[in-house]
Amino acid sequence: MIAVIKKELKSYLLSPVGYIFIGSFLAMFSLFFFLSIFQTATLNFEYLFYNGATILTFVTPVLTMRMFSEERKSGTEQLILTSPRSLTSIVLGKFIAASIIMAITTLLTLIYFGILSHFGKPSLIVAISAIIGFFLLSLSYIALGMFVSSITENQIVACVLTIGAFIALWFLPGISNIFEMISLITMFDKFPAGVISISEVITFVSFSILFILLTIINLQRRKSVK
Repeated sequence: MIAVIKKELKSYLLSPVGYIFIGSFLAMFSLFFFLSIFQTATLNFEYLFYNGATILTFVTPVLTMRMFSEERKSGTEQLILTSPRSLTSIVLGKFIAASIIMAITTLLTLIYFGILSHFGKPSLIVAISAIIGFFLLSLSYIALGMFVSSITENQIVACVLTIGAFIALWFLPGISNIFEMISLITMFDKFPAGVISISEVITFVSFSILFILLTIINLQRRKSVK
């Protein structure tokens, strides 16, 4: 699995993909920082992550759309399916590599906390809570995006379907209460308020594990029909 992680990290850092993701996220984050924090002269750093959750919806597919769809289109998927490495280690390797890029991006948001600290004393505890919730949300998004990438060979289709799935997760709870358990945004909203609930943490982790498993199952199915 370590070899897969290294390979995927190289593909992110030795190509424009990783830098496009980090750059586009920070550019939009900076815009919201100026509009919602700097102009209103508030020290509530955690407010930025409400906007950050929206940004994730549109930039996460940059990380995930090529994970498996590119392999299928280029024909290298066969190498994955016949590799002596287990499919579980390959899927986890890709997931962890993308999570590392996300972790780097999340840590870079502390720059804005530092700026606010120059002008006052923003709450560090609430900021940490918001960052934890944001990272858990991002892991769930990566897992879902990875699964979508595994079911199509077209990166653009994977990108559009992933964004559509993220948006659906926003609005489905409003259609029926039965979907409230998958309302990731509703669960995330508690973290910037300074509340770290074990039930929300478990749900985020379970959601990520579910789509990691679905990705593995989908690849196993494709392997069995090869």
